[in-house]
Amino acid sequence: MKLAVLGTRGVPNYYGGFEQFAQYLSEQFVKKGHEVYVYNSHNHIYQELEWNGVKIIHCKDPEYIIGTVGQFIYDLNCIIDSRKRDFDVILQLGYTSSSIWNWLLPKKPKIVTNMDGLEWKRSKYSKPVQKFLLFAERLAVKSSDYLISDSTGIQSYLQDKYSVDSKYIPYGANLISSTDDSILAHLNLEKRSYSMIIARMEPENSIETILEGFLNSDTDRKFLVIGNTENRYGEMIKNKFNDDRIVYLGYISELEKLNVLRKNSYLYFHGHTVGGTNPSLLEAMSSSSLICAHNNEFNKAILENDAFYFNCNKCITSLLNRENLTERDLFTSNNIEKIKNQYSWGKVLKEYEDFLKSMI
Repeated sequence: MKLAVLGTRGVPNYYGGFEQFAQYLSEQFVKKGHEVYVYNSHNHIYQELEWNGVKIIHCKDPEYIIGTVGQFIYDLNCIIDSRKRDFDVILQLGYTSSSIWNWLLPKKPKIVTNMDGLEWKRSKYSKPVQKFLLFAERLAVKSSDYLISDSTGIQSYLQDKYSVDSKYIPYGANLISSTDDSILAHLNLEKRSYSMIIARMEPENSIETILEGFLNSDTDRKFLVIGNTENRYGEMIKNKFNDDRIVYLGYISELEKLNVLRKNSYLYFHGHTVGGTNPSLLEAMSSSSLICAHNNEFNKAILENDAFYFNCNKCITSLLNRENLTERDLFTSNNIEKIKNQYSWGKVLKEYEDFLKSMI
């Protein structure tokens, strides 16, 4: 098939989850003999017209000049360019800044949209923005030929709210076979001497709840906070939770370092409350982390009974005050089996290929 991937800043990945997915999918599809085009921001670090057999189309992206509005212009430019090409399928990753332009999409290709999470529920957005995001969600549902949900929770939501079917295909992860644990020494850390969280500094990621629970505990272990704190909410977090046991490491892009930290942590906290199959959660599972997650349908659909859950900071305090977490071996081994059997990239990308091929 001749496939276009829209909705990301581009490949290779230098940004986040959808970019990582676009990288894996496009490279694998090319190996299978498909012709794949990925739309890249014109100011992407990678400026070549081809990457590992994947064709790159650079489109003007003014976000770095005018802010969020630039995302809408970038998506518009990508969609206008897609009208010049003879694609069989256009795969849209997300919809927040693109669905208002969907009426401009070419008529011939099948339009497939990965619906991402419930963006309009994110508390970081104002009420007007939440209303717009709900409107954008509705447009994406109506204008797409097919929908993909990366969690059963999103699939149920779309059925209940819009009475539409969607194909459930989760996000993927690679098993972590070995790591360079000497990285710990460079950070003055020892195995199991710390707990941690990796998250964007946003209210819906339960960062305050987790850190309050940690501060109220008797543990002498450290707590690592990994994520960019150079925003208003991040600055508030650092000022509010100013404790010698809490170490703010900022944003870390090196996957090897993140894998080492996850693998050797005492507890890995996952506070995401909104969204589907979260990439960082799967990566924690594949790193054999012992996980404590926010108690919601999205996290429980993935982790099932193989994690601790919290609803409040007292739950976290109680867990950290336990002397021995005997569930570690059982929980981590069961989660590794889930990665192998349900969330491996090989399985996920095969499901995508079969689904997209079935349309044409």
